[in-house]
Amino acid sequence: MSTLTTPSSDTFQINRSDAPASVAEREAALASPQFGVVFTDHMARVSWSHSAGWTDRRVERYGPLQLDPATAVLHYGQEIFEGLKAYRHPDGSVWSFRPEANAARFARSARRLALPELSAADFLGAITALVDVDRDWVPSGEETSLYLRPFMYASEPFLGVRASLQAEFLVIASPVGPYFAGGVKPVSIWVSRQYHRAGAGGTGAAKCGGNYAASLLPQQEAYAKGFEQVCFLDDRTGTQLEELGGMNIVVVNADGSVVTPPVSGTILEGVTRSSILTLLAEAGHEVSERPVLLEDLRAGLADGSVTEVFACGTAAVMTPIGRLASDDFDLVVGDGTAGPVTRRIRAQLTDIQYGRASDPQGWMRRLV
Repeated sequence: MSTLTTPSSDTFQINRSDAPASVAEREAALASPQFGVVFTDHMARVSWSHSAGWTDRRVERYGPLQLDPATAVLHYGQEIFEGLKAYRHPDGSVWSFRPEANAARFARSARRLALPELSAADFLGAITALVDVDRDWVPSGEETSLYLRPFMYASEPFLGVRASLQAEFLVIASPVGPYFAGGVKPVSIWVSRQYHRAGAGGTGAAKCGGNYAASLLPQQEAYAKGFEQVCFLDDRTGTQLEELGGMNIVVVNADGSVVTPPVSGTILEGVTRSSILTLLAEAGHEVSERPVLLEDLRAGLADGSVTEVFACGTAAVMTPIGRLASDDFDLVVGDGTAGPVTRRIRAQLTDIQYGRASDPQGWMRRLV
């Protein structure tokens, strides 16, 4: 267990909902949770202003936000978010996975988007307070969890192009099952030659809505072609794999070595990604963070020197890639099923997250 002291939820005022879901409604939602569809009874919230700093820490009833039509986020997209999960362990306790890393990335994203940096204590305190109040919403079924979505937006009603002098930080929560409706199975990937997710000096390393908004059109086009996800190439040469719309990508070679594109400003530094690389290295795999040329990957898939490719991220954990295609190629990865390295590391990681295995790295933090 992490040795960092967990911030007390006592710093957050608890204003319980006067209209919580009934036990029957909650149990129905937990019986077959879908990703990001149903939300818990409460949300955590902290307000910020240039003059007063961070104030008014509270947990309150989940509900609509009231925004002035001139609110800055609606016009200039000044917002950031995070994603992490709370896991029910066999003894009924609830834990999160490396939330300190999410707190640090949230601060980096805020800095890049000219938003106020939230302390790790407030970030961790908010998720702890919310999960404590809504602990009955944490599911216990296979591959289920409580997805936590911390986010911050520019809340000043002002149309000038400058950083907002007001901001709101919130955390909402949703009981979820597997990210992909069909469960853990290989997905098909379309490699985009027309669009790029991010460019040098841009916001690619920040977790902000604009990056995802820019990926939606190529994602729609990939769906129309019969593919489930899209993979982006670098904007400078159009030859190097970067990441999917919301996940990092990892290549496994026949000799057991593993390679993944480096986080160099245009790729989001995934918490799941770094954890998987640690587990792979500990298992004896040679792990390299270096550019992955599309042509090299194509050649490796064709001659068998590349045996597995998988995507990884908080929502889906690890997802095997079974097919990779673009306008001029269409290749099956391995035998089109989840490979042994992907299966083994995914099982190892999820066993740690769900409390089925020891946590030698100290990644887990108890919330309640």
